[in-house]
Amino acid sequence: MLYKKLFFFFFIIQFIVFLTFLFYSSKPVNDTDADYKQTFYKNYRIFSIEIPESVNFAGEEIKTNRFDIRESLEKEILVNTYWQSQTLLLIKRANRYFPIVEPILKKYNIPDDFKYLALAESGFVNNIVSPAGASGVWQFLKATAIQYGLEVNENVDERYHIEKSTEAACKYLLDAYKIYKSWTLVAASYNMGMGALNKQIAHQNANNYYDLFLNTETARYVYRIISLKLIVKDPKSVGFYIRKKDLYPAIPSFTVEVDSSITNLAKFASGYNINYKILKEFNLWIRKSTFINLAKKKYTITIPNIVNYDSLQLSVSDEPIVLPDTLK
Repeated sequence: MLYKKLFFFFFIIQFIVFLTFLFYSSKPVNDTDADYKQTFYKNYRIFSIEIPESVNFAGEEIKTNRFDIRESLEKEILVNTYWQSQTLLLIKRANRYFPIVEPILKKYNIPDDFKYLALAESGFVNNIVSPAGASGVWQFLKATAIQYGLEVNENVDERYHIEKSTEAACKYLLDAYKIYKSWTLVAASYNMGMGALNKQIAHQNANNYYDLFLNTETARYVYRIISLKLIVKDPKSVGFYIRKKDLYPAIPSFTVEVDSSITNLAKFASGYNINYKILKEFNLWIRKSTFINLAKKKYTITIPNIVNYDSLQLSVSDEPIVLPDTLK
């Protein structure tokens, strides 16, 4: 009986404590509280983003004075600005991989802005695979990759070879430009395919990306590319304050030519003072734990010079982050 009374008393006390907590935690903040207001407005700010007066993709001007175009672009700028963790990583990776992609685009006379298409496609995460099976930095489907000269089989998948897949992408882009004569439509075709885009152009009797009513993904696609271009080129304009040393540096490397199978890639890696993990990360196009090359075809394997990370930053200035007066 005493046990029951104690239990009941304990229960009542707990219930009172719970109600007290519930009352105070749900009590609205008094908007007239001067201290609260001062703290809130001093530390918490969300800004709309200013749309630049002149915006272009691959030299083609965008009419941002048209409401639908302006609002579509603004949406993608806001999404990528306020998804800070993702966009910060994109900016960091761009510093490492743009120097690989840029000279190849230039070699094929592809506008430099298409490096932002690759950034939008994969974020330069080379081992990413879409639900449809598109793979690598340029997100090639298997059939398209083979069509444009990439080797894709169980042993070798050159969709994961950044340089070779960039060459293949350039060939696709040139083929598309022969059809559309518009780099913006070329970019749209990269997302939805030339066949599907051709049907929409014929059906809607329009040959301008900004005038076409397309599926949700493609309708956002070019705007996303443009928004990434604006943010990566001028991060401070949307509030990203990044020092040069915060960016991911290029990793120096050299290539080794092989024309035979390698039965033990871990042992092969150790011969160059790297481990199996590093070898695979720099050569994702080798799809298995062994490298089968019965045809004696010549391949080049990338070997990074593993150095202390800090030494990669020796030539990078450690300039301070200067905040605008309004944020100090």
